[in-house]
Amino acid sequence: MGWQRTRTVLLHEGPFVSLCRDGVIRPDGSPDIYDHVVVDDGVRVVALDQHRCLALVEDDFYLQQRRVLHLPGGGTEGQDPRAAALRELEEETGAVAGELRLLGVIDPLPATTAARTHLFLATSLTPAAVSRDATEVGMTVQWRPIPAAIRAVREGAITEAGSVAALLLAEHVLRTMPPGGQAT
Repeated sequence: MGWQRTRTVLLHEGPFVSLCRDGVIRPDGSPDIYDHVVVDDGVRVVALDQHRCLALVEDDFYLQQRRVLHLPGGGTEGQDPRAAALRELEEETGAVAGELRLLGVIDPLPATTAARTHLFLATSLTPAAVSRDATEVGMTVQWRPIPAAIRAVREGAITEAGSVAALLLAEHVLRTMPPGGQAT
């Protein structure tokens, strides 16, 4: 690793995000400062039902000032990513996964935060109660066939990084999945 941290100063600490300023030695040997955001890792879930449709949620996002279509998911809140994926899926869609498979992990903003997003495929779904938090009051759930969701990525209707990556990673797995719906 070419970067060296010499100190860290906490500039802001909020309930979900902190801003830090690190003193660093850059790879070329010169001193500098590096500001970065500290947040929990995230999860996104490709949840596939018995009809080979997947769950998408649409919700109001403050910073984008629009509704955003994306896969169920959110912050790990200190949980193991698998547990967080199962929690978020149930909270946002009312579905419980009998099977959960890791598709991969991405670094959505590597120059801004060390937070990673863990991407999962959930199958063998059973219904449960939706339990959204106060920021998700207007959230809606849509079940779309796999090709329609992939097309939504290609057409720019789904732009959230974790959702795009998870859907593209899952595309091959879902294309080769037998009709029973279990990933191999």
